[in-house]
Amino acid sequence: MQEHYFELVVKVSSHHSLFLDFLSDTLPVGFEESEDGFIIRSEDELDTIAWGLEQFAEALQKALQEPIDLECKLTKLKNSDWVKSYQQSIEPLVIDKFYIHPTWDAPHSELINIAIDPALAFGTGHHPTTASSLKAISHYVKSGDTLIDVGCGSGILAIGAMKLGAIVDACDTDIISVENSIENAKINSLTFSDIWEGSCSVSTKKYDIVVANIVADVLTFIAKDLKNALKENGILVLSGILDKYETKVLNFYKDCEIVQRIAQDEWVTLILKK
Repeated sequence: MQEHYFELVVKVSSHHSLFLDFLSDTLPVGFEESEDGFIIRSEDELDTIAWGLEQFAEALQKALQEPIDLECKLTKLKNSDWVKSYQQSIEPLVIDKFYIHPTWDAPHSELINIAIDPALAFGTGHHPTTASSLKAISHYVKSGDTLIDVGCGSGILAIGAMKLGAIVDACDTDIISVENSIENAKINSLTFSDIWEGSCSVSTKKYDIVVANIVADVLTFIAKDLKNALKENGILVLSGILDKYETKVLNFYKDCEIVQRIAQDEWVTLILKK
């Protein structure tokens, strides 16, 4: 172990999900989400990542024609305390029927436990889009339902559905997310019915429930695929939507009925019925 490691604290004023996607595609290691940004830790220097974030923010400002405030604070710290401080920073979380906890914490005696290894996962339930998606799953998923988690990330939503007795497939265009989902399922003594790298269009199955916690633009781009994967009268859970893009997304799902709208902070999760 090296004597020191580097910590990059990133704060962004808006478009959190776009920066999340950028880091997920760029970093070879996991990172921690905070309320207003991200914390990245590595024994390798992080100057290049900080520069990349600045370039990404500048490009976004030009593309969106709106100001985006970005703050990057890089520090060098002693390595001996970093694992302990990281573990202490991950708090267990209660979301409806579920108790999401890191692997080193004890399970809850009364709730449905989901153990997540944050070192493997980008999604630990603390982001509003993940939390509201879990609320939807808690309410709408029944034992024996077939479900596909599109853009599975850490696998937390799929694991929640499996814990409720659903038969679950999952996919993600990022192979690391697929591997993380499989590993987190194993931690919870669960197995996917099927999981693959790629889009939901690969599957010819029809599902009782389709879940997609991605970003607004992608939800519009794959709207046809998501609806094609859904059985008649099936439930579609769309999340990762900033409230200002809600109308834009709904324009691509006019043939669906709005069953419920879950709002948290500036984020919206839509439950639709085909």
